[in-house]
Amino acid sequence: MHPGSPHWQPSCSLSTLRTRALAIQAVREFFAARSYLEVDTPCLSSETVVDAWLEPPLLTTSSGKKFLQTSPEAMMKRLLAAGSGSIWQAARVFRDGENGSRHNPEFTMLEWYGVDTTWRQQMQLTELLVRRVLDRLPENQCPLPTEPFHVLTYQQAFLDALNCNPHTCTDRQLRQLAEQHTDSHVDLLQTAARDDLLNLLLGVVIEPLLGSRNGQPFPQFLCDYPPSQAALAVTELAHPDEDAIPVARRFELYINGTELCNGYQELQNPAELLRREQEANQRRRDDQRSTLPGAPRLITAMQQGLPECSGVALGFDRLLMLAHGSDRISDVLPFADDRA
Repeated sequence: MHPGSPHWQPSCSLSTLRTRALAIQAVREFFAARSYLEVDTPCLSSETVVDAWLEPPLLTTSSGKKFLQTSPEAMMKRLLAAGSGSIWQAARVFRDGENGSRHNPEFTMLEWYGVDTTWRQQMQLTELLVRRVLDRLPENQCPLPTEPFHVLTYQQAFLDALNCNPHTCTDRQLRQLAEQHTDSHVDLLQTAARDDLLNLLLGVVIEPLLGSRNGQPFPQFLCDYPPSQAALAVTELAHPDEDAIPVARRFELYINGTELCNGYQELQNPAELLRREQEANQRRRDDQRSTLPGAPRLITAMQQGLPECSGVALGFDRLLMLAHGSDRISDVLPFADDRA
């Protein structure tokens, strides 16, 4: 007989369990009303989309090495290429080494893809979904303003907070700003790559300022990221002028300093996907981390033809944190990592 443990009870309250059920019901009704097909893809796969910063947990099974997926993206896009039409799911996803007040190694992600929709249309859809879910929840602690969610470019966010244009400033200027505004060690900053410096400044200086105004929720979409941070989004000129800079057509939503989602105008070019996978794996080698196999079946599916679409991945648990008025993800999970 195993000795008893004091941590057998759920992490969250029973009333929060009921809130989770109401929220997912609201999500299901929302997408059904818009003819998005609910799907259910595997958590385990021998393939995984390569991300320079995310670690998919690795398992050894009787059929070989498999990865717990950091996102259902690859297999959902294979469904799109097979002709599924617009789809969504509430997926269990996994990220090794992510523990903290807003992170749990296993969490729930709402992910959806709208065929023949643009990233701007998906921003509007995301706003409607967030409002619908929060409106359905009793005792919601995050009342949203009636005006539309604000849209802010990545460039303007850096100019407002740091008086720095992130697309044109030098690496030296970024290091100086990081020395002034963060607690990172100077020696580490000297060897940091440009995207590391941008991510550091975004996370430490800019993100806490996003999504609130005068102590009240003020939802903001951040968009038009540097092309080096495109992930699986398309890159385009920011506007048609001759002096326009290329940007990644992706967006993130912030409410009260919390990042809720990531959205893309989805890349359709399989050769470009392969190039980005190789680039991300090289970055992993540079950081002395293991490389990842990539998603060759997704590349084959894209060669057959991925329809024009845009997609969004939204942290369901973080949305519940806002509704709950909590700054700890464990408060809204049935069993957080230390009790699982």
